[in-house]
Amino acid sequence: MFKRFWVMFVARNREFFRDRAGFGWNIIFPFLLVAGFGVIFGAKEPNLYKIGVYPVTIPNPVTHQLDLPPDFVQTRYLQFVGFRTLEAGLDRLRHHRIDFLVQLGPPPHSYWVSETSPKGHMMERIFKASLNPATTDARMVIKKQIQSREIRYIDWLFPGILGMNMMFSALWGVGYVVVRYRKTGVLKRLMVTPLTAFEYLGAQLVSRLFVLIFSVAVVWAGCHLIFRFQVQGSYVSLFVVFLAGSLSLSALGLLLASRGTSEELVSGVLNFIAWPMMFLSEVWFSLEGAPEWVKGIAQIFPLTHLLKAARRVMNDGASLIDVTPELMILFFFTGIFLVAGAALFSWNK
Repeated sequence: MFKRFWVMFVARNREFFRDRAGFGWNIIFPFLLVAGFGVIFGAKEPNLYKIGVYPVTIPNPVTHQLDLPPDFVQTRYLQFVGFRTLEAGLDRLRHHRIDFLVQLGPPPHSYWVSETSPKGHMMERIFKASLNPATTDARMVIKKQIQSREIRYIDWLFPGILGMNMMFSALWGVGYVVVRYRKTGVLKRLMVTPLTAFEYLGAQLVSRLFVLIFSVAVVWAGCHLIFRFQVQGSYVSLFVVFLAGSLSLSALGLLLASRGTSEELVSGVLNFIAWPMMFLSEVWFSLEGAPEWVKGIAQIFPLTHLLKAARRVMNDGASLIDVTPELMILFFFTGIFLVAGAALFSWNK
C-alpha cells in the first residue's frame, strides 16, 4: 500500500515542478500582490472608512442618534460601528478593522487613532474640522494613545494573501487536475491497477500539501526580506496553522473533483466556491460592521478559520492552545471532505 501511495506522490510532484509556468506563477503571484499593496498603494486598506463608537447597547448596526458633532455624523462614506466597551473598540483599532474610535457624549470628545494608519489620520482631521468653528480649541477634543503595540496593515494583510494563494492552488491544483485526468482516461487506466481510491486521493492530498507548504515558505522568505514582517507568536505555531489550512483546502479540492468529466463545469463550480470564500473570509478587508448573517456564512469556509488563526499567531502572539478552536474546525473540515470525497469518488464518471 505504501509503495503504491509513494509512486503516485512522486509522480504528482514531478508533474507540478516540471510545469515551470504553473510553478513560477504560484511563487510570483502572491509576491506581486504583497509588493503592490506595500509599495504602490502604501499598504492602505480598501476605500471604506469605519468609525468605531462606544458605548452603545446594541453594537451593530448603529441606527440610533449619535451624540457626536452633526457635521461629522453626516459626512459621506463613513460607516459607524458600535462597541459596548472601550477594550473591544481598541482591539479592532489595533488590528485595522476600524479607522477611528471615538467616545459618545458631550464635549470634550475622547478619541483614539492609530498613528500608522493613513486613513486614521484623515479621520482625525475630518473629526476636528467638524467641530463648531467658533469654539474649536484644545478643550473640545482629547486625543489618547493606544496603550499597546500597533499592527501595521501590511502585517494584517499578508496572511490573507498567503491564504488566498493556498486556496486557489489547492482547488485548481487538485480539483481541476483530477477531473482532467478522468476526462483523458488516466484514472480509467489506474482503475485496473491495485491502487485504491483512498490511496490515490491520499497521495494527491499529501503531494498538494507538500507543494503548498513549499510555496508558502518561499513567498514568506522573499517578502520578509523586503517588508520585515513582525511575527509575535511562534513560527512553529504558524507552521501548524498553515499545515492545517492546507489540509482542509486540499481536501475540499478532492471532494469537488470526486465526480465529473467536464473541465468547464468543474471550473465554474470552483469559481462559485472560491470567490465567495475569498471575499467573505477577510482576505482583503474586515467584516466588522457587516450583518450577522454575512458573518455566519463566512464561518462555513475553511479559509475564514485559517486566516483567523494565522493572524492571531502572527499579530497577537497567540499559542497553539489559543488557536485550538480554529485548528479543530479545520481538522473537522478535512475529515468531512476526505470521507465524502472517497465515498463519491469515481474513476471514470
